[in-house]
Amino acid sequence: LESIYEEHVLPALEKKIADVYVSAEKTRKYFLGVIIVSVVAFVLPLVGLVFAIPSLLSTYADIGGL
Repeated sequence: LESIYEEHVLPALEKKIADVYVSAEKTRKYFLGVIIVSVVAFVLPLVGLVFAIPSLLSTYADIGGL
């Protein structure tokens, strides 16, 4: 019974574990890419606002005489 387990079941389990590891690594890389894209999509508009808000305030001050 032990020899059957070692010959057939153990290699099948090892292959399944290796497949799960590969799948988990692909998922990890996917999530890392999604996080990077999300951060870039959030930070770039903030950087733009840092430059746009002073310009808009300056324009409003010139127009309105604040």
